[in-house]
Amino acid sequence: MAKSANRLVAEEAAGGLWNLSVGEEHKVVAIEVAGGIKILVDLIFRWPAGTGVLERAAGALANLAADDKCSLEVAMAGGIHALVTLARSCKVEGVLEQAARALANLAAHGENNNNNAAVGQEPGALEALVQLTRSPNEGVRQEAAGALWNLSFDDRNRESIATAGGVEALVSLCQECLNASNGLQERAAGALWGLSVSQANSIAIGREGGVVPLIALAQSEVEEVHETAAGALWNLAFYSCNSLRIVENGGVPVLVNLCSSSGSKMARFMAALTLAYMFDGRMDEVALVGTSSQGSSKIVNFERARRLALKHIEAFVLTFSDPQMFSMAASSSGAAALSQVAEVLCIPEAGHLRCSAAEIARLIDTLRNPSSVLRACAAFALLQFTIPGGRHALHHVDLLQKAGASRVLRWAAAAATAPIEAKIFARIVLRNLELHQAGPST
Repeated sequence: MAKSANRLVAEEAAGGLWNLSVGEEHKVVAIEVAGGIKILVDLIFRWPAGTGVLERAAGALANLAADDKCSLEVAMAGGIHALVTLARSCKVEGVLEQAARALANLAAHGENNNNNAAVGQEPGALEALVQLTRSPNEGVRQEAAGALWNLSFDDRNRESIATAGGVEALVSLCQECLNASNGLQERAAGALWGLSVSQANSIAIGREGGVVPLIALAQSEVEEVHETAAGALWNLAFYSCNSLRIVENGGVPVLVNLCSSSGSKMARFMAALTLAYMFDGRMDEVALVGTSSQGSSKIVNFERARRLALKHIEAFVLTFSDPQMFSMAASSSGAAALSQVAEVLCIPEAGHLRCSAAEIARLIDTLRNPSSVLRACAAFALLQFTIPGGRHALHHVDLLQKAGASRVLRWAAAAATAPIEAKIFARIVLRNLELHQAGPST
């Protein structure tokens, strides 16, 4: 039926495959085995825009691309080229939404396959998705932003998106989506979070005005939205020029509120890390110069902001403290007590965060900071990033070992004036390093 030259018959067939592609795994496998993926790709090239065939075919491919194995089959059947062709040339909003959704799903499998890189390397793909973030249709903008978020996890794609005008487009999208759906807000903030991993992009996002809408999105009551906004602000705050922009634009009270009130441990964790970056002393010189994003000075009570930030960073860290358990661990030389504490402290989602060598070096340096609050926060972060089983734990352990962190950690664990939390966190990080050296965790 899908191969029929009759438009109505082809539409019904494509619609049937779209319906079958939703839900149970056996239906998805049945489409794959029956050669349905290749048929759907062929339909995209056979029928012109304006027919219902294209939207149905793209929608079915989008559903199938969400499955890891099927996503590879979609790529092998020429699906990436077909979907990018739609994204570049079609003017029908329903088709564009499904094409962008399909590309987002193809790029969502991370290290499981190379589709993410393949989509980015398809000529015109990134440019088309950047352009679709400016669509008048909210659904199209949402799916395009979601695709760019997924694609930004690839280093090469991240820079190519920026080259294609992605920073400016996504900052504009964040500025315009403050009253839009939660899904669009999350994806717009998430795409900026992904792009801001690199220094050039992070600084460009701040320069283009990205700080203000991210602060606004960080005030959302929806956890998914304020969590992604917090992630983007965390990356931006690594650079002093952006930290100053966050302070000047009222970001400290927003981050303090997230740090203390969010129902998401990840949002609270990233808000605390953002505040720690902002007030570890590196912003002071920039703040004294008084440079702002508009080129004029703003009167900000930085010392008051610093005290507020440190107060709530400390409160955040203490929410993970159990005096009785910590006291037992401190008096014990065995690994069992530390393992018990580590299990309680673990934020599972933090295992998905990947830090650069510069970020790990900054956390190590913060272990020597005059502020005991910041030292405890840095040790807590290193604990999260090195817990065995975390997606990037081995990467972080390697960076710590290359930086000679063990000596600093031993000092932090034994410092007479350090709070018990900082000492326990440092000891657990040392334990994590030893566990990784001993071999893979089982």
